Amino acid sequence: MQNKQLLFSVTKKDLRIDYYKGTGSGGQKKNKTENCCRITHLQSGAVGKSEEGRSKKHNKDLALERMVATEEFQKWYKVKVAEKLGVTVKIEEEVNRLMNKENLLVEGKDDNGLWVEIE
Repeated sequence: MQNKQLLFSVTKKDLRIDYYKGTGSGGQKKNKTENCCRITHLQSGAVGKSEEGRSKKHNKDLALERMVATEEFQKWYKVKVAEKLGVTVKIEEEVNRLMNKENLLVEGKDDNGLWVEIE
């Protein structure tokens, strides 16, 4: 059995939840009550929304699922996990090592339009 550890949580305080009235077909229930939902993850800017259900809870659940499935949230999530696992430090160290002067070749065009190495 594999041991799992919670790295971080996304809580309600990390989200902005907006309810609004729907438009279009669906009758009075949809057009007169604020049962449509838009959820924004504040750190990543990911947005999920749902308007098709008649229930406020159903639309909230769908909006949350859609927000989590967005590309913005997935990128944010991967970076956050890497930070918690300490992987970003290793990446930064490797980038700094590769950016050493001996690993770089800097070129520019001379007066004749030919590429030459710049020291």
